[in-house]
This record gives sequence, structure tokens and C-alpha cells, in this order.
Amino acid sequence: MKILGMGNAIIDVICKVDDKFISSNNLSKGNMKLTFDENEFRKLLSNLKIEKTISGGSVANSIVGLSQLGNKVGFIGKISDDDFGKKYETGLKKENVEYFYTKKKEPLPTGTCLILVTPDSERTMFTFLGTAGKINEQDVDISAIKNSEMTFLEGYLWDEGDPKKAFDKAIENSNKVAMTLSDKFCVDRHKKHFLELVKNKLDITFSNEEEIMSLIDAKDFKEVITFAKEINNILVITRGEKGAISINEKNVTEVNAKKNLSIIDLTGAGDLFAAGYLHGFINNFNQKECLEKGTDMSSKVIQQIGARL
Repeated sequence: MKILGMGNAIIDVICKVDDKFISSNNLSKGNMKLTFDENEFRKLLSNLKIEKTISGGSVANSIVGLSQLGNKVGFIGKISDDDFGKKYETGLKKENVEYFYTKKKEPLPTGTCLILVTPDSERTMFTFLGTAGKINEQDVDISAIKNSEMTFLEGYLWDEGDPKKAFDKAIENSNKVAMTLSDKFCVDRHKKHFLELVKNKLDITFSNEEEIMSLIDAKDFKEVITFAKEINNILVITRGEKGAISINEKNVTEVNAKKNLSIIDLTGAGDLFAAGYLHGFINNFNQKECLEKGTDMSSKVIQQIGARL
């Protein structure tokens, strides 16, 4: 297998609602709300008519992108044996992703992101992580990891305790490891641990400019280049309108962002960039070609709704 992803298994549940539904449930239109309250989640869900479901989560989106590009890929993510869990597994298998997780009834339901679409096409999200974030080392299939050329992890999944043990087990048994820092909130929360991973454990790190500058407390981007040249692995940074850059030891490669795009939805831009870059990397493209493939994939996905091509 080329790449095995491990991340939050979150099913995207798309529902059409009116503006009144958003305001009456104290949601902020166009933004995401994260809840750990199962009752609040169930109450909201009970008032919704489901249009469709998509097997999502950041790394899962990247893995599906890699599958669509013709690579043999797999995924590890914790779900419960419930209706959404069954839909999640089926959804990934439909995309030719091998699913290395045996679901059972968990205390918490399958992780869910309710995507509430108002008549103006604005998307408001309500996320309940459920059992997704409760991954532990028993959930990690070592033979699947050892039989994969690379493991791809997400910062969203990292947390103290069981998730850290799952990460450590995955990293220890991997042939190569890539990880996305995911989000500035994740970086700020786990700075010491993420810095240790980036410096000493990862072969490839994906980040946007804000995340990497926060990680190393940089005042300007030159400090990021200096830092990246000193570590013995690849740092890949997306910079929005400034394009993307990779630093591999002393080699710095840059590509420009695509111009004149009609941007509709930025969901999945980073996920599909990683898919394109990793497709290039595991198929022996040079760094410029890897960055160009990543840029091509992210440019396509932002001109449509959702994180799937």
C-alpha cells in the first residue's frame, strides 16, 4: 500500500435549513461550533432532514484524494457501530479506500459534523467529535502500517493520553511519516509536543504560514526558512495567495498560487493540497512537481462546494 492515513473519522451530514433554524439554535452563521455535549448534538440532529452524508475528516479527505489519483491507500479512524458509523465505513470503501478498523459499539457515537446549508448557500457547521477523538493504541493496525510506504497523521487527532499513545505506536512502526499541523489552535495547545515531532519524528510536515510561525514563535517568514534548513526532513508550507514552498535540507522550492479562480468554498483546500503533494512524493516527482500537483488539487476543490473532487 502506498499511504495509510490515521485521523478523526468524522461523517459530514449535509442538511438544508432556513436562517431561523441557525438563529434559534444560537449558531453563528458561516462558522463552526464544536460541542462535547451529546445531548445538545442529538437534540439538534433530531430536528434535521438529512440530504446526504460524506465520510470526512481532514486526513480522510486527503486519503480519498490520493485514491482518486489512482493510489492504493487505507485509513484508520475510530467509529462506533451505529448508523453513521456504518455509513462512514461504506462511504470510504466506495472511494476505494481500505478501512483498517473493526467497529464495535462505543460509549460515544460516531463523530459527526452537521453542515447546515442556508438558502444563500452559506455553510454553518456543528461538530461533535464523539468517539473519533478517543482513539487508542489498540485501534492501530501495526501490520497495515508496516505494509504501507508512508503513514499520514493529522494534528487534530493528537491529544494527551490515549491519542498520543496511538500516534507513538503508529510513528514507531512506520516506514515514513507525514503529518499536517491542522490548525493554529492545535499548534498553540500542543506546541512543545508538535515541535518535537517536527524536529525529530516526521519525514514530511504540512503547515500553513500561520501555523508554522506560531510553532516556532517566528516574527517573520525568514525565520521559518532558517528553522526548516536546520531540521533533517521536509517542511511543506501553503501561503495562500503567495503560493506554496517546500524546504528540504538546504533546498528551497517555491510555486505560485493559481490566479483568477472563482473561489466558492475553502473547505478541504489544505487536505487536497496534501493529497496532491503526497501523490507526487510517493510517485517520485521532484519537489516542484509535488508542489504543483498539490496546488492543482487545492485550486480545483476551492471552486466547488465541499472537500471532494
